[in-house]
Amino acid sequence: MQRCLDDLSRSLGRLEQQLGTGGLDIRRVRTDCEHLRESVALLRDAASTPAAQRRPELVTIPDTPYDNSLWVDTDDEGLGARDRRAP
Repeated sequence: MQRCLDDLSRSLGRLEQQLGTGGLDIRRVRTDCEHLRESVALLRDAASTPAAQRRPELVTIPDTPYDNSLWVDTDDEGLGARDRRAP
């Protein structure tokens, strides 16, 4: 993949020589190529990290009910406020 990106970058360099570097389209393609290069570097780093280090941290959610004061002045989704009728 890196070799393909290098080839693309060289091709863009030749295209810039022909068309000039001032055009919006060529700058956009150059920027996209650099973004791809950064993404490949991130993928390479992620692949080199052992799987044990990539596991997300688990968060324990307690089974106890939430405090009812958290829901004061809230609307029920799709039903509106508790003391008013739904449309």
